[in-house]
Amino acid sequence: MEALKQGADALFILLGAVMVLAMHAGFAFLELGTVRQKNQVNALVKILVDFSISTVVYFVVGYGVAYGTHFFVGAEELAAKNGYELVKFFFLLTFAAAIPAIISGGIAERARFWPQLIATAVIVGFIYPFFEGIAWNQHFGVQAWIKALTGEEFHDFAGSVVVHAVGGWIALPAVVLLGSRANRYRKDGAISAHPPSNIPFLALGAWILVVGWFGFNVMSAQTLDKISGLVAVNSLMAMVGGTLAALVLGKNDPGFVHNGPLAGLVAVCAGSDLMHPLGALVVGAVAGTIFVLMFTLTQNKWKIDDVLGVWPLHGLCGTWGGVAAGLFGSKAFGGLGGVSLGAQLIGTAMGVAWAAVGGLVVYGLLKVTLGLRLSQEEEFEGADLSIHKIRSTPDREASW
Repeated sequence: MEALKQGADALFILLGAVMVLAMHAGFAFLELGTVRQKNQVNALVKILVDFSISTVVYFVVGYGVAYGTHFFVGAEELAAKNGYELVKFFFLLTFAAAIPAIISGGIAERARFWPQLIATAVIVGFIYPFFEGIAWNQHFGVQAWIKALTGEEFHDFAGSVVVHAVGGWIALPAVVLLGSRANRYRKDGAISAHPPSNIPFLALGAWILVVGWFGFNVMSAQTLDKISGLVAVNSLMAMVGGTLAALVLGKNDPGFVHNGPLAGLVAVCAGSDLMHPLGALVVGAVAGTIFVLMFTLTQNKWKIDDVLGVWPLHGLCGTWGGVAAGLFGSKAFGGLGGVSLGAQLIGTAMGVAWAAVGGLVVYGLLKVTLGLRLSQEEEFEGADLSIHKIRSTPDREASW
């Protein structure tokens, strides 16, 4: 029976890893459909190469930073318990690799290729797993301190804060340091619209992300005996809540409609194992509202050229999700309880602060050393030809 359980657990978390791996195709197509046609190839290449760099760095360094273990032992030891520790690494890697995939959408269309890969290595090797270890592996006694102070530990079941808020808040200083795309904001105060290049691809990316998210959330149980249908239905309800809010507030705009479900899913991750489904619906609707309002504000008023709106979508909705777990996870709001609003506020604030400072340091150093941005000519020509020497739909022979 023990061998059967070990095999079932390994298969369970492996299926989750594959589902979240598929989400990276969603990140790629969401970015591809949003950016202009001259930057579509770059979107696809960035996500794949970022994932590859993340895999190597997280295997060699990052997983050890977060969980205090390593894989520098014989294959016989690694294969123990049906290789469960290896597939657990695979599953958690797909979370870690989501950080550079999130950032990619914010800095799209004008970022240099190799400096971003260096940033990916630093972020996945240290910045992200440092906070991951605090939230999910009791590092430095932080969780014990929060529990002594508030009565409960900081709770983030599937990464509203650990993954999404951290990714979004790292992206914000990267976007600001990089600057807006050429001619996006004109000197006369006019704003040049850069509409999505391909709504069907944008929608495809959103749908891939939505489907994979049920692996992201449900499989965060990590063993088969801890699986909860509550997590699945709460994810569903938050998804539709975000969609409907974005539909209404976004005035039928397909870009908002297809990012609405993602906003809801970002927000529900933290408390998806605790909330009542109606609470999850509200959490998702608030997240959809946050995304539409803050995307509009950052783009049109604050003139922050966050191409895919990753700071509102992941940074702010993830922050809301961390706080919302303390509200809607409580018994007063129909949840299971065992969570403290005070603990959620402290843990969420810590994640946000660490990510913002980490992003500022990493991208600030890269800007003053290697440079972050394509030249004016390269940006005008597009990242596809400037970096990869080919367009998504070539209409002429590429010159090398």
